[in-house]
Amino acid sequence: MAIAKKEAFSKKEQEIAAFAKAIAHPARVAILKVLAGKTECVCGQIVDVLPLAQSTVSQHLKELKAAGLINGTVEGPRSCYCINWKAFEKFRNEFNSLFDTLQVKNNSCC
Repeated sequence: MAIAKKEAFSKKEQEIAAFAKAIAHPARVAILKVLAGKTECVCGQIVDVLPLAQSTVSQHLKELKAAGLINGTVEGPRSCYCINWKAFEKFRNEFNSLFDTLQVKNNSCC
């Protein structure tokens, strides 16, 4: 079994990969779309618009929160979530920089 050697890569490369992994599931993309249209959203509202069980939605919310892409608060039986726009801006800039760098390198390729 191969062992991941994340430490061999730059912090920025690790962060970009973690962000990409966090949004790599279509359910998480759908959750982000729901949250983008609201200032805050109760977990049950997200469950109502997705074809997933509440426990599955909660797991995806947990992954998005762990990646820093959403913020969440628990108020009694309610869990409210919103997008962390600062994190999105940071990763958008990093992805744009990465894509610009790759495109420049690709232009000099075969």
